[in-house]
Amino acid sequence: MDFILPLIFMAIMGLAMLLYVILDGYDLGVGILLHYAPEEHKDMMVASIGPFWDANETWLVLGVGIMLVAFPSAHAVVLSALYLPVAVMLMALIIRGVSFDFRTKAHDKHKAFWNAMFTGGSMVAAMSQGWMLGSYVSGFRDDWWTWAFNAVIALTVPAAYVVLGAGWLIMKAEGDLQARAVEWARKAIVPFLIGISAVSIATPFISETIYNKWFKLPGFFALLPIPLVTAAAFAALWHVTGKKSIIDAGYGWVAFASTVLVLILATLGLAYSIYPYVVIDRLNVWEAASATSSLLILLVGTLITLPAIIGYTIFVYRIFWGKARELTYGA
Repeated sequence: MDFILPLIFMAIMGLAMLLYVILDGYDLGVGILLHYAPEEHKDMMVASIGPFWDANETWLVLGVGIMLVAFPSAHAVVLSALYLPVAVMLMALIIRGVSFDFRTKAHDKHKAFWNAMFTGGSMVAAMSQGWMLGSYVSGFRDDWWTWAFNAVIALTVPAAYVVLGAGWLIMKAEGDLQARAVEWARKAIVPFLIGISAVSIATPFISETIYNKWFKLPGFFALLPIPLVTAAAFAALWHVTGKKSIIDAGYGWVAFASTVLVLILATLGLAYSIYPYVVIDRLNVWEAASATSSLLILLVGTLITLPAIIGYTIFVYRIFWGKARELTYGA
């Protein structure tokens, strides 16, 4: 149990963060795209994420909560190193949540302000998450090379969310909005591809541990399928967004699914690269873990909470699946 329990919680924490990136990622992407949409489409865009966005953020709470309780040593290191970007992200998410409600009930002369706040909150939250990811992968080093690396990821994450959000709108929207979503996705694919390629090239030079995992045998062959399948996913994404006939035939979901696949593969690549560390080159999963007795108590709570969150998520998506309709609020 001393060996297995920390690995179980590491896997659950990784799953929670991956689901957060995918689920909240698309609604952050829709928020960023709101700036580029004509006024007549903005309400429909918000309606497409309206039933889901609160539940999507639950996965972030779960992931951070598991790190706090299951890996307190790692939580102390991560939070102290990322205090500022975490605070910026939380403020952005708060502003985004407030503007989500206020934009619907505001008078016409104030609505543009709340739309801008919604877009700004989405963009700042996405960039903050990118900066935090770069800092984490680099082991929280503090030099100009690491800052440049963090900045590239801070721009790559919003591009990924835009592609994800556009893919969501392709599935949920119709007519002119769907056509615009295809165009938005098409424009964001290249920055997304350039960003993720640059990050992939730079990552092994950030850490000797990661370099050895990538380029020494047999690790090289274990990792090889990830870039190959990622390239195929990008090719599918590019092909679908370039063929109106495919979208019209009901296969627009392939764009969203391809983006999700890229994010899953990137997460698997990161997990492979840093294992067995929770904080790269500083704390491994067993050094950072709480006592076994504490993990056993946490496991009981997790076995109750995790199925409830999964069940609720599936229930919400099943109820509100299909094309989006106008979002309405009570008086």
